[in-house]
Order: sequence, then C-alpha cells, then structure tokens
Amino acid sequence: MARIPSNIIDDIIQTARIEEVIGEFVQLKRAGSNLKGMSPFTEEKTPSFMVSPAKQIFKCFSTGKGGNVVSFLMELEHFSYPEALKWLATKYNIEIPEEREQTPEEIAQANERDSLYIINEFAQKHFSSNMFETDEGKAIGKSYFIERGFREDIIRKFQLGYCLDNGSDLTETAIKKGYKQDYLVKVGLTKVKENRRFDFFRGRVMFPIHSISGRVLGFGGRTLKADKGIAKYFNSPESQIYNKSRILYGLYFAKGAIIKQDECLLVEGYTDVISLHQSGVENVVASSGTSLTKEQIKLIKRYTQTITILYDGDAAGIKASFRGIDLILEEGMNVNVILFPDGDDPDSYSRKVSTEELQTYIRDNKQDFISFKADVLLKDGADDPIKRAELIKAIVSSIALIPDAITRSVYIKECAGIFDMEEATLVVELNKIRKGQLAKATGQPVSQLPTERVSPVQENTAEKEPDAKRLLKDAELELIRVMLKMGIYAIEVPHINEEGEKEIIETSVIQLIVHELEKDELEIVTPLYRKVYDKMAEGVKENILYGPKTFLNSDDLEIVRLVADIESSEYSLSNNWFLKHQIDTKSEEDKLEKAVMGAVYLFKLMVIELQLSEIRKQIKELDTSGNADEILVLLNEQIRCDRAKRSLSMELGRI
Repeated sequence: MARIPSNIIDDIIQTARIEEVIGEFVQLKRAGSNLKGMSPFTEEKTPSFMVSPAKQIFKCFSTGKGGNVVSFLMELEHFSYPEALKWLATKYNIEIPEEREQTPEEIAQANERDSLYIINEFAQKHFSSNMFETDEGKAIGKSYFIERGFREDIIRKFQLGYCLDNGSDLTETAIKKGYKQDYLVKVGLTKVKENRRFDFFRGRVMFPIHSISGRVLGFGGRTLKADKGIAKYFNSPESQIYNKSRILYGLYFAKGAIIKQDECLLVEGYTDVISLHQSGVENVVASSGTSLTKEQIKLIKRYTQTITILYDGDAAGIKASFRGIDLILEEGMNVNVILFPDGDDPDSYSRKVSTEELQTYIRDNKQDFISFKADVLLKDGADDPIKRAELIKAIVSSIALIPDAITRSVYIKECAGIFDMEEATLVVELNKIRKGQLAKATGQPVSQLPTERVSPVQENTAEKEPDAKRLLKDAELELIRVMLKMGIYAIEVPHINEEGEKEIIETSVIQLIVHELEKDELEIVTPLYRKVYDKMAEGVKENILYGPKTFLNSDDLEIVRLVADIESSEYSLSNNWFLKHQIDTKSEEDKLEKAVMGAVYLFKLMVIELQLSEIRKQIKELDTSGNADEILVLLNEQIRCDRAKRSLSMELGRI
C-alpha cells in the first residue's frame, strides 16, 4: 500500500474535527467545555465518554481508551492507520495521491480480517458494475429496482447491485485478480461442491450491509424467480466481520438523521429503509428480518434514547414483537409504535403518499407501548375478566423491566388510567414482579432476598512490601507527564560558566530534564515511556521542542492513548476559589520549578530504591556462600545509594 505523504496527513488531521466525526457514531451532549456521551466501546448506563473539541481528543473512562480522531476510528472500526486517514480524507474531501493497485502477493499478506473487508468491497463494486454495465444486469437487476420505484440516485447511494446468473462470474473474476478462494468462501460469496465452485448469490439483486463507518460487512440477496422452492432472501453467513445480531441495515446512512431528530425508526426489511429514505425520512434502520437483539438496541442507544417501531398491521407479527419491546424497555429507552393501514407496510405506504403526508402520518400515529399493547391484546378478550387480568399483568411485567423508578411510576399511572384501576394495586403487583425478577437473576428464593445487599469489606491483614519496579514505572510516567504538559515552558536554573562563576540561565523544561538524566547516565526503562522520552531527547539535539500534538498525531496507538490519558486528566478550576474563599488553586505551571524538580528527584529516588532492592537481594544470596569480598563491595555500594537516597529525600521534603 502506497504511503500517504506527510503533508497530506497533516492536512487531514488539521481539517478533521473530532466532535464532528465522533458525533456520527455517538450522541454527544454539551458538558461544560467538553462533550459527553455513552461509550461506543462497552455497555454502560451512565455516560463516561468525553470529547474535548479544544484539545481534539477523546477519552473513554469505562475502558481506558483515548486518543485523537484517527485513533478513535482505529479503535472503533479496527481500521489500520492509513485506512482511518483515508476515511477522514473522504469525509472532508481531501484528495490523496492515487495509489497503485494492490498485487496478489500484498493481498495474501494482509491479515484475514482486512482481507475479508477488501473482498466484500470488491464484490460490492462488481455487483454494481454488473447492474449498470451488463445487458443482463440492466434488464433484470436495474429494471427490478426501477419497477419498485427507486430512483437511480437512491440505487447508487445504497450501492445496490446484481449477481449474474451464469454460475461463477464473481468467483472467477475475484480469483483472477488475486483474491483467495478461502476468503471468498468465508464471507459467503462462493460455494464449493465436489471440486466445483460457484457464486452463492447468482441471479439475485444485491443489498450490501454496511458497518456504521460504511464498510461492507456482508450482503442480502433477493431472488427474482417465482419458484416457491427457492428462498426469497439469502444473507451472508456469520464471519469474522459479520455478526447479524450486532448489525442494523441502513444505520450508516441514518445515524446523522437519528442524532438530529433524537429518534430512530425501526422497520423490518431492506426495501422499507430505502423507500423511506427516498421519501425524505432518513432516521430509519432495519433489523433485516431477524428478531431484535440486545446488541442492536445498544447500537441505537449510542445515538438516541427513543425507538419508534413501524409495523405493517400483521397481527401475528405484532404479537411476536412484544419481546423486542421488552428488550428496549429493559435498556431504559423510550419505545413508541406505529401501525400502517391494513395491507400496507412502510415501503408500500411511502410510495403511495407524498413526503409531507408520510411525515405527518408518522408524527400523528405514534402510540406508547402501553396503549399499543392494550389495543392489540384487548381485541382478543376485552369482555373476559380472566383475559383482562392476564393482559394487565403482561403490561405491568413490561413496566417492571424499566430500570428507572420515576419512569416506572409514570407508566403505572398511565396503566391505571387506561384500565380504570387503583394505582396502588398495580404498584403491589409491580413490586411482586420485580422481586421475582431479582430472585431469578440471583438464583435465590424470594423469601431469602435481603432488603439491602452489602458487599463485605476486606480487611488489610498484611501490608504488602512496595514494589520497586512498579514505583519506578509510576515515577517515569510522572516525568513524561511533566515533559508533555510543561515541556515548552521556560525555567531559570543555576549554571557555572567557563570562568567558574555561578549564574542564572533560562532553559526549557524538556532541556532541563534531558540534561538531568544524561548527567547521571539514567534511562527510562518502560518501553512505551522510553519511546516518548527518546523522541523528546532527539528534539532537544535538533533544537525542537515536541509537545502533545506531535504524539497525538502518531500512528502508534499506544503512544496516542498515553498522551490522550495525560491530556484528559486535567480539570479547570475557577479563580473564584481564591477570590471568594481564599483557597489557593494554583496550577503546577504556577509552581513550575517545584513541579519539574519534584518529578526529576522522584524519578532519581525510585532508581536508587530499585538499585537498593537489587543490592539487598544479592547480599542475601551471597550471605549463604560466604563470599566476603563480594559482600563488602555490595555493602559499600549500598552505603553510596543510601546517601543518595537521603539527599533526594531531603530535596523532596521527605524524612
């Protein structure tokens, strides 16, 4: 893969805005000078994901991940460094010099995950090319989509295509270009039987399924043949890159509209999504025929707290959907339901009416889950007291799943109003159900459940001996932190000139620290910290002072994460603490010399502690062998270290 020129990399990083990019994946809300949202890397109920527009960094306090806009894409989408840069270049219309095409050897050397992505991207382009450039594709594939009422710009937007019906067109073309047959089989594009290979999707119109960043994960293929013995839809099999329970069709195209409107419309099929997009309703995704999963709900939760499910009026399908509604409630999200007129689904209805009529219908026909569930179930037994009681219990069971007590209370009140019941009666039933849920989750009988579960406090029976290596690592981190945060500041230090006279000179913090370590022939030993230190020391020799920005733009994810951690650990304090309360909140920068020399002395002290630890260990080992001369040498070294330790402890104000 050709290397992206450094000036283009700088241009991409300077142009990209981290809040805009992350805003496509996570719903962000203002929190002071920063933005906060739910972590895209893990499950959490309280937002701990922070974005700093001023520093152009992110920090996930749940997982410890952090960095800049490039490393965010690398962490979330498993992009390589060049792939993340290309994604940003495309988003911000920055032209990257044209690369040469990858050779078969380079493709073979790529890791399997990247290879599967590459093959799917190739297949998508091949299917689109078939549909627009071959006679069969135009006559069958394109004409089908046109007959469905899809405009060409929508067809191209969703990258729809067609797989030729000749048996192995895609497979043979891919293998000629150097793609591995094994990988074609793994992503489900090729089938092999008795030494014969053929296209899995032959003769089908193709719907690429995208990740939230736009990469092709798999395909849905629809047959156009009337034979009832042939499955209407084929989907890609599960693979290293495609897990259908964690994917929502259309989310890549919908995420911006979902964030903007703070609502996600959920439909069943590919064509529902595409038709609604064409009608101007873009905050829509599909579960692609599978039952809604917790993973899919959590995916939506990154962008909004509200899901509105669009149904086509089929009674059996609606009842089967109750489980999905309960899963949404369990995640603490708001859920609404819209029923289309009999005989219509989102696809057909959107093609019947204007955009304005469609938007009005969606807005005016929303029901919350209680009234929806009541309407559906009451049709079967409105006058039967037993069935009515079962219905009320079913609704209260759904309310019991809601984690927030206030929301539960609001829904209980609404339920009591609908069924003309005492609210207190429903509250008793609610508490009974919630206690049963807790018993099931903990595996204990309801009667044995304590009213309050307290974790036992572990007593510290023996104080552990300090780990010299760990303490040295901590001291190294503090030294790196000071160099990054205060490195470019000027500091006055005493100096003996050529005439032997003492004078005060001005130097940078980075230069001072490098000088202090080189003077005593000390080294940073932790590999990650060593890489950062060496880069700064190299800069000193070239009269360049490297700051956090240099390291945040590195292609080394470890370095980016380290610097982001250091950058995101700061809090701004108001001057009012001193003006009103006479509390001194001066920052380290205001006490520069103390902060810098404190870090230097602490590092040197920990080096001495580690040396002493090693000396004691050696003396103990030699003590049994009776080698007096070697022990004497070590004892002298120990005395020297103890003197240095006392001196450094005094500088640090320690006893």
